[in-house]
Amino acid sequence: MMNLLKSTCLLLAACTILLTDMKSANAQGDRESGLPFASRSEVIGQNGMVATSHPLATQIGLDVLKNGGNAIDAAIAANAAMGLMEPTGNGIGGDLYALIWHAETKQVYALNASGRSPRGLRHEQVLSILEEEGRNRIHPLSLLSVSVPGAVDGWFELHERFGEASMADILAAPIHYAENGFPVTESIAMGWNRSVPRLITQPGAFRETFTIDGRAPEKGDIFANPDLGNTFRILVEQGRDGFYKGEIARNTDAFMREHGGYLTYDDFATHTSEWIDPISTNYRGYEIYQIGENNQGTAVLQMLNILEGFDLASMGFMSADMLHVMVEAKKLAFEDRAKHYADPDFYNIPMETLISKEYAAERRALIGDRAARRVTSGVEGLRDGGTIFLTTADKHGNMVSLIQSNFRGMGTGFVVPGTGFSLQNRGELFSMDPNHPNVYAPGKRPFHTIIPGLATKDGEGWFTFGVMGGEYQPMGHVSVLTNVIDFGMNIQEAGDALRWLHTGSTEPTDGAEDFLTDGGRVQIESNIDYQVVRALRQRGHTVQIGGGFYGRYQGILFDREKGVYFGASESRVDGQAAGY
Repeated sequence: MMNLLKSTCLLLAACTILLTDMKSANAQGDRESGLPFASRSEVIGQNGMVATSHPLATQIGLDVLKNGGNAIDAAIAANAAMGLMEPTGNGIGGDLYALIWHAETKQVYALNASGRSPRGLRHEQVLSILEEEGRNRIHPLSLLSVSVPGAVDGWFELHERFGEASMADILAAPIHYAENGFPVTESIAMGWNRSVPRLITQPGAFRETFTIDGRAPEKGDIFANPDLGNTFRILVEQGRDGFYKGEIARNTDAFMREHGGYLTYDDFATHTSEWIDPISTNYRGYEIYQIGENNQGTAVLQMLNILEGFDLASMGFMSADMLHVMVEAKKLAFEDRAKHYADPDFYNIPMETLISKEYAAERRALIGDRAARRVTSGVEGLRDGGTIFLTTADKHGNMVSLIQSNFRGMGTGFVVPGTGFSLQNRGELFSMDPNHPNVYAPGKRPFHTIIPGLATKDGEGWFTFGVMGGEYQPMGHVSVLTNVIDFGMNIQEAGDALRWLHTGSTEPTDGAEDFLTDGGRVQIESNIDYQVVRALRQRGHTVQIGGGFYGRYQGILFDREKGVYFGASESRVDGQAAGY
C-alpha cells in the first residue's frame, strides 16, 4: 500500500512538472527565446551585414565586404546579382532609389535614379494612341509604358561618390553566375511561371533570354543569362556610357524604331540621376528618412506623424483599436499621395505642409470611432508590383538602403536582343488627366511605388529597412517601425509579425478630382484573431482574411553600444541576411 501511494505521488509530481513545462512551452510558442511567432532569431555580425531576397545575392554582397569593399560596393554587387537571379522583381531595365548613411560625414544621402518618359512623345499623342486602342490609361505591356532605365546610372553615381572597390571586382561574381548559371529558388520560380505566359509573345528576345525551351525554370533548375553577363562586361569596360551612349542605347533605339516604340538614343544619352535632400520626420525620438519627390515615401512620414498622437503600445499589437487607427491614418495619407506625389521638375509639391506636425494634427482629428468611407486630400490643389529591396552595412559604419524594380514583375517583357534584360513599364503610372500633377509629359519621371527606408538615433545611423510590394510599401514601413519602436520587437520579429493591408484608396493614375468614396477594404493575414476581425467590422470596416500581397522585408540595425549589426530577412520567401 505504501509503495502504491508512493508511486501515485511520484506520478502526480511528474504530471505537475509536465503540465508546467507544457504551459511554459505554449507561452513561449515552442521557441527557446523571442516572441512565439518569430521564424528565427536575428543574424548578428560585427564587421558587416547584407540582407537580400536571394541567398546567393546576399553571399555575393558579403564577399565584396570581406574582400575590402564597402557597403556601397556590396549593394551594387548584390543588386546586379538580384537582377540576374530574381528577374521577376528587378533588373537593369528598371529604376533605383537609395538612402545612404555615411559614417564619416554623419549624413544621410538620397539618390533618385528613376528614368524619364520619351522626350519626343507629347501628351496629345499619347491620348490619341490610347483612343485608338480604346483605353483611357497606359497599358503595362505597351511600348508607351517604357521609360528610360535608371538603375545603371544609379550604380555609377553611388560608386563615383562613395565606392572603394573597382567595378570589375564588384561585377565579377554576377558575371560568373550569368555565364555559368545559378539554381532558381522556390518563390522566384513561382513568379517566373506567372510571368512567362503573359510575356513570351512580346516582341524581342524574351523567349530566348528568360525561358528554357519556352517554359519558365522550375525550383532547382540551373539558369544562365550570358547576354546579361556580356552587358555587365560592357559596364566594366566602358562605364555608364557603355549603357547610355554605346551599343545598348543604339540597339534599344533600333528596337524601338522597328516595333513602333518611342524611346530614343537621345533619351538614353541625356539621362541623369539626381542627388536630392531626403525628407524626414521625428517619430518618438527617432529620425525617419524617405526619398519623397515622385515616389510614395512621403506617405510613410505622414502616417507616422498622424499615429504619433495615439498610444499604440497601450492599445496592444494587432488589436482592433490599433488596426483601426493604422487603417484610418493610411486612408488620409493615401489621398494626399494620389494628388500631390509627382516629379518636382513639373509640380511644386507642398512637401513642407504634407510632412508637418501641424497638418498631421488636423488630419488626426478626422479619425473617429468608425471607419471613414469618404476621404479626400487635405491640401488644396490638385498596386501588385515587381520589386526587390536590399540593405548592406560595413565595418566603417556605412549603411545602404536600396530598392530597385522593373515595376510589374518582369516589366514589359520587351527584351532588346543581346542585352539580357527586360525594359520596365513604369510609365503605366502616369495619369492622363491634364489637371493632375502626375499627368504624362515628355521627359518626366512617373510616380513610383518603390521606397527605401532609413532611420537614425541620436544623430547616428541606426536602422535600414524596406518592404517591397507595390502600394503596400508605406504600410509595410510603418508596420515594421511601429513594431520595433512601439511594441519593442527585434527586427526579425518585426518582419515576421502578422501583417495588414488596406486597398481601394485613390491612385496617382486617377483623375485630379477623384477621392475615396467607399472606405476601401482591409486585408489581414490569416492567423488574425477572429474577434479582432469582428470588432473591425462592427466599426464599419470591410475586412477580408488572407488573400493579400504583404510584401517582402529586409532590415539591418546597428547597436552602437555593443558594436554589432543585427540582420533580418523575409521569412515568407527565399531571402537571407548574413554577416561576418
